[in-house]
Formats: sequence, structure tokens, C-alpha cells
Amino acid sequence: MNDTPVSKILVLDHNPVHASRIKQFCDDHNLVAHKVRRGSEIAVLRTNIDLGGILFAEDYSDTPADTVRLALQIHAARPELPIIIRREKQATLDDLPDNVRHVFCGAYQANDMAALVKLIGEYIFCLVYPNALVRGISDIAQAVLSDEFDTLKVSMSTPYIVQDRVIFGELFSLIQLEGSWCRGYMMLQSEEDPLLDLSGSAGIFESAETIRAVNARLSDITNRIWGAFKSRYIGDQQTSAAAFIQIPLIVNHKHRYISFGSENPQLCFRFELTDAIAGRSWEFFARFIFSLNWSPEDFKEIDSEVADLVNSGELELF
Repeated sequence: MNDTPVSKILVLDHNPVHASRIKQFCDDHNLVAHKVRRGSEIAVLRTNIDLGGILFAEDYSDTPADTVRLALQIHAARPELPIIIRREKQATLDDLPDNVRHVFCGAYQANDMAALVKLIGEYIFCLVYPNALVRGISDIAQAVLSDEFDTLKVSMSTPYIVQDRVIFGELFSLIQLEGSWCRGYMMLQSEEDPLLDLSGSAGIFESAETIRAVNARLSDITNRIWGAFKSRYIGDQQTSAAAFIQIPLIVNHKHRYISFGSENPQLCFRFELTDAIAGRSWEFFARFIFSLNWSPEDFKEIDSEVADLVNSGELELF
């Protein structure tokens, strides 16, 4: 598994002259590029696709007016996504109309990709996630899911970075993460129906017909991942003064949106659980949102032997 997170971006640029250059740029900078059929942009953005940002060409639409109109619609649909515009004559936003300039976070030209490198680093990969942390979270979550769903095959995609705030599925759990080097939340997300369906065929839940059983299992998974994370990375560290800061969480159920009060990107993990006998699978997501404090320079992994003792219950934190 690649320990360096990637980020999915939407490329709204049909110019064939620049297509190969943009693709190579994405391959070289841990970006997974996606294209969309023209006319379907807003419909796609209203789905649960996880994105880190959008590359947008100023000549994407048939006319400048249509391009401006689409940019405004995209910003209205997903205001949290950074939109970087490719311009032909100058890599600046200064000459854009006042009513559209705020939509874009920056501009670049195809013959100067250095400007794009800077913008990607500033708006998409603006937080550094240590490889040891990414690898450790992957191992923890995969081990917990494999144990909880021992009749299913658990596989994981490459960890990725998102800027969006879209909620996936009907179920999600939140638990606070707090240590001297980090402070924020872990969020687990899943659809409800697969849990209920799988319970009948695989015997995962003793009382699968009740919503309470599903919620209890999600709570147990959350606690187990959180406990292993705490034992491995936080231990008995004293929290910093930043621990007194509180930011409201905003949840909009109608638009499947949640905000943690921060522009920081989120570190995401996608797991696929497969029932080989029934021939079906479902997705499970874990997001780590360090919205209140993030000091990766202070990150260190607790000695593995100590962590094992804590996990086994032989050693308790004072």
C-alpha cells in the first residue's frame, strides 16, 4: 500500500493540447484525475464523490458567459472545493469580473505548471500527514473491520485527501481525538441497508432486525479503532492550550453536509467489505479531521511493545 495519500480531483478541461500534460502532472503529484460528461457537471457534484479540488479551464464551455455561469453553479453546489482555473494569457484572477473572481482560489497557465504545483500544495495538500501515521491508521482500521466482520474479505484503497464535507450513507459516528500534537475527530460512515442485509446471510448481528443492533455494532467499531489509535499515538500525553478551543459542528441532513468549522483537508480511508458467497460488497469509510489542532512535527509513535500491552489490558494508562 502507498503510505502517501492521494487526492481525487475533477478536471473540467476538454482541450486536447493540454490533456496529456495535465494527466502527467496528476500522476506526478499524487492526484487522481476524473473527467465528467459535459452537461453532467452539477449532477456529478451533487453525488457523494469525494474530491480534493477542481481544475477548470477558462474555455471549458462554448462561450465565456457559459463558463462564468457554470463556475458560479459549481461554487454554489460545492463551495468548500478549491477551484483552480487554467488561463490562456495570464495566471491571475485580477481581470475577472467581481461576481466570479471569488469562485476561484488561483490561476495557472499550461506552460507554467510551477504555479499549479504551488496552488495544489496550498489548497489540497496543505497538511502533512506522516507516513507512519497513515500506515498505522490503515493497519488499525483494517484489523478491526476484519475482526468484526470475520466472514467477509476486507480490502482497502489508497488513503486520500478531500476538501469536501459530504456525508456518505445513512450512518455515521463521531468521536473526538485529542493529544498534544493533534485535536479533532474521527468519523466512520456506512450505508445502513448492507449492514441489515449482511446480518441475515452472514450472521454478523445477533439482533440484526433492529436498528439498535446496527447502531451498537457501529459504536463498537468506533470505540475499537479509537482505542487502538489512542494507545498507539496519544497515550497519556498532556493536551496543549489549544484543547480549550471549541468550534461548532454544522450538519445539514437535507444536503448530506457536515462542517467541522475548519478549511483543513480530511484524511480518508475507504474499505470494501466483500461477501464472496453472496457475491456482493459494500463500502465503509473512515475520516480523520484534525480541525482544532495539528502539529505533525510533534507526532511520534508510542513504542509498539507498550501499545500491545495497553491493548491487551496488561498495562493501563495512569
